Amino acid sequence: MTLLHPWMLLLLLLWIPVVWLWLRRRRKGTPSLTVSSLAAYMKLPFSWREGADYVSLLLRLAAIGALAVALARPQKYDVLTDSSINGTNIVLALDISESMMTPDMRPNRFEAARKIASDFVEKRTHDNVGLVAFAGESLTMMPLTTDMTAVINAISLLNPGSLGDGTAIGDGLASAINRVLSGDAVSKSIILLTDGTNNAGEIDPIAAAQIARDKGIKVYTIAIGSDQVYQVGSYFDPGATIRVPIDEDTLKKIAAATGGKFYRATENSTLQNVFDEIDSLERSTIHTSNSRRTEEGFGLWMLIAVGCFAAEELLRYTLLRRLP
Repeated sequence: MTLLHPWMLLLLLLWIPVVWLWLRRRRKGTPSLTVSSLAAYMKLPFSWREGADYVSLLLRLAAIGALAVALARPQKYDVLTDSSINGTNIVLALDISESMMTPDMRPNRFEAARKIASDFVEKRTHDNVGLVAFAGESLTMMPLTTDMTAVINAISLLNPGSLGDGTAIGDGLASAINRVLSGDAVSKSIILLTDGTNNAGEIDPIAAAQIARDKGIKVYTIAIGSDQVYQVGSYFDPGATIRVPIDEDTLKKIAAATGGKFYRATENSTLQNVFDEIDSLERSTIHTSNSRRTEEGFGLWMLIAVGCFAAEELLRYTLLRRLP
């Protein structure tokens, strides 16, 4: 405990004039009679009004003392507070291959996934959330954090096609596993969303799923898209399309191996329902420590000062009330 303004304790010197004025008032304000002996008055009972007068003085001195301490600003430094909250570690692994621009969802698969994923993250106020993007390769966009605004900003910066051609589901899952293991919650989950088949990268999706299972990580897989037609277009053939099959079998195996669940989202509403269901993931207790630089202690002293002043005024205008 330290005092920010210790010189304010000089206000305690006010006790001297307060006591002097109180004694002076008692000598001048009390009627007197000269007698030869006080023996006849020694057995008189103690007056409650005289006792109240002493209480009034003590209350005034206490009020001045508490006010002086409050103005001196007592503070505690480096206060460490511990708390426990319910939460889980979740990593979103989002496919940002060019096929995600297919407009079979409003306005396309990628934008639909971006919006619903952002809404999902915004509601996970007590969780650690991370973000991994994958296409021809995988990239960690945001490590586990409780800063949901940072995760949402990272989602907004995703750009389909920026990680090359192809869909490296295994690499994306492996990156998500590395990220989710860095959190301290017991419950660890990965939400993997894709619209294609593993055709790039170096890691087999099923092998990555087995690693996730061994580490106690649940993987929820989402196959997004209503069909497998992807419009590419070119100068010579603007309407050219290619068929991009969604490997539902592999996604189902990943989910089953890890204790997760497979979903198929063919339109915006079903994708929203998928994320709403995943929003009810099991939660566990996360221990957090928060360090504060200072903790103010003047509030209690100010309350004591106000209380003493109020009590003294109450006594003055009730029990100690003087009539002219």
